[in-house]
Amino acid sequence: MKKRLLIGMSGASGAPIGVELLRQLREREDVETHLILTRGAEMTLQQETDWPLEEVKGLADVVYDNANIGARPASGSFRMEGMIVVPCSMKTVAGIVSGYSDNLLLRAADVTLKERRKLVLVARESPLSTIHLRNLYEVSQAGAVVMPPMMTYYHRPASVEECTAHMVQRILRQFGLSEDAYEWEGM
Repeated sequence: MKKRLLIGMSGASGAPIGVELLRQLREREDVETHLILTRGAEMTLQQETDWPLEEVKGLADVVYDNANIGARPASGSFRMEGMIVVPCSMKTVAGIVSGYSDNLLLRAADVTLKERRKLVLVARESPLSTIHLRNLYEVSQAGAVVMPPMMTYYHRPASVEECTAHMVQRILRQFGLSEDAYEWEGM
């Protein structure tokens, strides 16, 4: 049986990471991807990538309307491995922390936490305010994995695309799906 992963994309900078995640998962036969895009994510995709919206949606197996609060991911009976929000805006983090589930992405994240499934938030903002730090701490205490897309240099990336692909492998490692060749060997 395929692993079912829910991917949420919200309106923070970092849309190329979300696209690369979907692209890498599309190549796997053992994973079924479900996608929720916020309006902010759609706008950010236009600003940060050359990917047309319909092509990004085409990378997922199933796409949901973020306004459809009654879609399958809104229910705990919808079985999935977990959820990744990439990129994850501070607005989305605040909504998750407060349980403010006024759209499908926020409701699905709430369900992921209540069902004790893995929720990975690729949180984007810099610098972080005290409010951001408090919300990130609280969402971590609630069970989410907070995973800002930090650049690494030990694998000596030659391009932004290599940094992006490496970050995606680090995200996939959270679900046992990484094929990352860049593992720290030590000194």
